[in-house]
Amino acid sequence: MALALFDLDNTLLAGDSDYLWGLFLSEKGVVDPDIYKRENERFYEEYKEGRLDIHEFLAFSLRPLAENDPHRLHAWREEFLREKIDPLITEDARLLVEMHRKRGDTLAVITATNAFVTAPIVERFGIPHLIATEPERAQERFTGRVRGTPCFREGKVKRLKEWLAGRDESLEDAWFYSDSHNDLPLLEQVSHPMPVDPDPTLETVAAEKGWPVLYLHKDAPPP
Repeated sequence: MALALFDLDNTLLAGDSDYLWGLFLSEKGVVDPDIYKRENERFYEEYKEGRLDIHEFLAFSLRPLAENDPHRLHAWREEFLREKIDPLITEDARLLVEMHRKRGDTLAVITATNAFVTAPIVERFGIPHLIATEPERAQERFTGRVRGTPCFREGKVKRLKEWLAGRDESLEDAWFYSDSHNDLPLLEQVSHPMPVDPDPTLETVAAEKGWPVLYLHKDAPPP
């Protein structure tokens, strides 16, 4: 038995749930479509380029959670999952998860995308553990702020170590699957770093380090 960690966006999913949630809110008219689409695109490009200010992004992306009633948010989320997410769950991604499940490994998704968006996606894979950026709540409503450390870059390593504390798990013989160079701090911590459809920077690092590369989404629809 070992720990099998999966990034979510562009790794298990053939697209980015955080970006698509913003697009969905724009299409629904929940947010100003022109402003939100422009800023969503900017943050997404900064993420891919490795220069994203995670706190600036979270102040932007969590605001709609604070501005809307939780019941309405949950209804929108169900629609979002059907329209935007279900088409991005590929058979190859499911088979990868099942391979580790049959081995008896402990399965966990670790993602920078907030837990409100990602929790039901992780449930679709039957993965029991989620380590994600946590939106703060007060009296059942979201505040628009983050609780604790954002699960991003070095913060992802910190959050994982917090999760491991007191558990009968370790990074010894652990696997981590990710598409992004932003996850290099964690990829370098595990015994089995597994780039998945890697971005150009991660692809270069993988070649230099001799890491195997996995391709899951060759036939997936465009995000």
